[in-house]
Amino acid sequence: MANKLISEMGLPKSIANIFAARNINTAKDALSLTEFELMELLDVGMADVTSAVAHISAVVSPPYQTALFLMEQRLQNEQFAGHLPTRLKGLDDALCGGIPFGVLTELVGPAGIGKTQFCLKISLLASLPASYGGLEGHVVYIDVESKFSSRRIIEIGSTSFPEIFHRKGMAQEMAGRILVLRPTSLSEFTESLQQIKVLLLQQQVKLLVIDSMAALISGEYDQGAPRQHSLGWHISFLKSLAEFSRIPVVVTNQVRSQRRDEVCQYSFQAQKNAETQEGTDKYDSHVVAALGIHWAHSVTIRLVLEAKSEVH
Repeated sequence: MANKLISEMGLPKSIANIFAARNINTAKDALSLTEFELMELLDVGMADVTSAVAHISAVVSPPYQTALFLMEQRLQNEQFAGHLPTRLKGLDDALCGGIPFGVLTELVGPAGIGKTQFCLKISLLASLPASYGGLEGHVVYIDVESKFSSRRIIEIGSTSFPEIFHRKGMAQEMAGRILVLRPTSLSEFTESLQQIKVLLLQQQVKLLVIDSMAALISGEYDQGAPRQHSLGWHISFLKSLAEFSRIPVVVTNQVRSQRRDEVCQYSFQAQKNAETQEGTDKYDSHVVAALGIHWAHSVTIRLVLEAKSEVH
């Protein structure tokens, strides 16, 4: 807007001609000068200069938006985009309906906490017929750690949706809607993303799962900046993929030990033995989400999975 021509702004012809004669052609040219400088340069009165500057500013400045308007607009966009219900009432309520479309959702937790089981469940839900609350589409599942299990998918389906999976051939049909890719390196993962882009255009892909992102690059770099920054292109690609295709993208992430000099962010904390704890709030160890702060700022929603033991 700064390069918008003054001649196209609807100023009175007399004042517009003066601007042109003094080689002040764009909004930037005019607004870079003070009113006194313009008055001297244009050889007009202060009232004319003030009126012209106000008009130019109104044309090139975007209209103001209140915080309430932006919040309402965001809610409307989220409702339009839709959600993938997880069938976990508390989680769906917290997420306003489920895993949102068009953004990156991250699952963080230690090994064995249930991240892969959660991914298998939502993959099944995305492939279910719409009449049963599913998305009735295909799923691309990037299985980095070779944990994907078709048998487990069918077990979950048979338990949760017996009326569907007890039909002859239905279990195979549901499992057949899930395409599993198993890259073994970051370069293979890059190639997989290019394949996904084509699949989104050719098939009705309704969900992308990456399990897990941290395992993909473990061993390729030492902990630190090179590892985090190596994902820069992939982060941008995944975000644009989610926004362009309007599908939920779910990524799992591992945890790592927190160094003493690091600021605590999202942590899973193992409490010390009660005998040595003596009522204090100290913790024996801290682990935080892997991949660093650059990755953390790229995800829209981070779901932290943590095991808690009941005190009897």
